Amino acid sequence: MTQGTTAMELHGPRRRGYETVLTDEALAFVAALARRFEPRRRELLARRIAVQAALDGGRLPDFLEETREIREGAWTVAPIPSDLVDRRVEITGPVERKMVINALNSGAKVFMADFEDANSPTWDNNIQGQLNLIDAVRRRIEYCSADGREYRLAEQTATLLVRPRGWHLDERHALLDGAPVSASLFDFGLFFFHNARPLLERGSGPYFYLPKLESHLEARLWNDVFVAAQDALGIPRGSIRATVLIETILAAFEMDEILYELREHSAGLNCGRWDYIFSFIKKFNHRPEFVLPDRAQVTMDRAFLRAYAQLAIKTCHRRGIHAIGGMAAQIPIKNDPEANERAFAKVRADKEREADEGHDGTWVAHPGLVATAQEVFDARMPGPNQIARLRDDVQVSARDLLAMPEGTITGAGLRTNVAVALRYLESWLRGQGAVPIFSLMEDAATSEISRSQIWQWIRHGATLDDGTLVTAELYRSLRREEMDALRRDVGDARWGGTRFEEAALILDRLVTADEFAEFLTVPAYAMLLRNEPDPSAGA
Repeated sequence: MTQGTTAMELHGPRRRGYETVLTDEALAFVAALARRFEPRRRELLARRIAVQAALDGGRLPDFLEETREIREGAWTVAPIPSDLVDRRVEITGPVERKMVINALNSGAKVFMADFEDANSPTWDNNIQGQLNLIDAVRRRIEYCSADGREYRLAEQTATLLVRPRGWHLDERHALLDGAPVSASLFDFGLFFFHNARPLLERGSGPYFYLPKLESHLEARLWNDVFVAAQDALGIPRGSIRATVLIETILAAFEMDEILYELREHSAGLNCGRWDYIFSFIKKFNHRPEFVLPDRAQVTMDRAFLRAYAQLAIKTCHRRGIHAIGGMAAQIPIKNDPEANERAFAKVRADKEREADEGHDGTWVAHPGLVATAQEVFDARMPGPNQIARLRDDVQVSARDLLAMPEGTITGAGLRTNVAVALRYLESWLRGQGAVPIFSLMEDAATSEISRSQIWQWIRHGATLDDGTLVTAELYRSLRREEMDALRRDVGDARWGGTRFEEAALILDRLVTADEFAEFLTVPAYAMLLRNEPDPSAGA
């Protein structure tokens, strides 16, 4: 892969320290990846549109006939690196400096540093995040809070994995030949260029989580990017390892194929439950028979979610690799011991289910949950993983992957969706991508469920359990009530410094539109950019 000149325009402030990230060599590396792979990315995004049109026309997804030999073959992925053998507890979070230190020190086996759902993609968040990870890999990261507390890495830390943004997103601060660079390649390229060799020298490697894949062809593109990146820097092929988040309904039908495409670089699959629920609504948004009940009633032990989790375990174990369970979004409730105990009981039950089903590890969103999750997996998984449990008893059909859960739509559920979406969007527009709301850690994925359910219920004329019809007028009434309550809480003097008015504008457009918007972060990103500092503002 020839790097050549960058021809890359950067439209973001160059603050102190950013020169460590945005070197000419690193930008040339990203530019070379972008020039080589951008045409295929565009083709695959166009393919997504065509597939969605077929679903809108009545087609239902099924296992691919043309890849039957791969599903029925007896292949396995590459051997697991030593620092990824035991992944019983993984913590996720944004790439903010203190969070990186706390997560690496949390006692979890793995920390997934997230440039995607837990990160609001301001220029400063993205570049400071890269700088934070450069410092973390070299074990020189430190942080001093406003109250004087100092944070440093412990002697033993979690294994680092990085989640770049999905194929559908652009990095509009970086233009190549006049067009935005793929956010996936921007995030991946900068991290890999600066950290691949230092990680290998420390006995680890450049490890990633891949989000939002909708087909094995998108996994193939990632694999080709990995090969090109390793070859360009003289890194041995297979050094990269990637766990794919199965968080779209279409990817669930291609799990074997996704592992096969990445078999030299695979670190398994993860059941990204929140985005998976969102994907289920999105892909069948024209179909009234797929209207889901309240978000709180769509749980992993039921219907399509249970089927996909069991299939993920069976698929991964057959191929000799990990199947990681989903996120526990609960956070400690410090001012209410009884509510806190109820929250932790839910976490414990969820993790017990995952361990008993055969998952090899699980996700938490807060350091305070690490000990609970580890206690469960220590008791139920004495070895480093459960890959030897092949789960041949599991038989999952296409019908099972589309099975609807029973449940109701309630006024409380509708109001909660409105409240969560408003609060999350407002925080996201202020640059905060992981937000504690109502004792849960909300990110873009959980917020997507809230806004998509409102749209779905309005679109298909859903009825609440008390007989009330869900309409755009009902939504607007609830939204006005929530905004009034928020304004009272914030106070008139401080209201002008919030982004709630813009959040309400985005939400109104999303949930009352005739057509379903694919991602809320796309229109929100445009508003985010309009409110960023002028690029000429330097250090």
